[in-house]
Amino acid sequence: MPTPQPPPTAWAVLGLLSFPPGERTGYELKKWADASLRFFYGSPAFSQIYAELRRLERLGYATSRRSGPEEPRTKRTYAITRAGRDALAAWAADEQDPAAVSLRHPVLLRVWLGHLAEPERLRTLVEAHVARTEGELKEVRDALARADGVEAWAHPQIALRWSERHLVAEVELARGMLADLDALPDSSGVNAEGDAPTTG
Repeated sequence: MPTPQPPPTAWAVLGLLSFPPGERTGYELKKWADASLRFFYGSPAFSQIYAELRRLERLGYATSRRSGPEEPRTKRTYAITRAGRDALAAWAADEQDPAAVSLRHPVLLRVWLGHLAEPERLRTLVEAHVARTEGELKEVRDALARADGVEAWAHPQIALRWSERHLVAEVELARGMLADLDALPDSSGVNAEGDAPTTG
């Protein structure tokens, strides 16, 4: 039986190990995923990172070692192997079409169901989304500033610049939603079934 291909998240974890300085702990991998991957792919949970590291070790794509007694706290560090680097390069260069980009927008789903919500509550929800997205935009720009001038991070910078443009557009789109909500006629006289209440 052929060896099953690792899922994309495994390649993402292995990709984190492919950048200098090389060895990293699971904690360090999580921190870097939170500072980069989450803006365009998603940041795996600690449990998922360690599960993928175990998978990568079984495949021979990564190795690990425990720290010695000279360390104040015992820790396990992981490194990519030559076989892992070759497999990662082959996966990254695969000409097969990747999966289509999937958009799941919880805020937009609630706007879609806006006929069941109080108009002001819905507007508050979108405003909070704008503020949260602006916060993420600042974090992306901070990450870009840290990566500036680091030659090994040239390609991650391209991904982060895409993330910056994406978040700028998301803020603009969300503000457009606010304008659309403001332009709606007063719906206070509409019940949950979408029918105007009867009087008399």
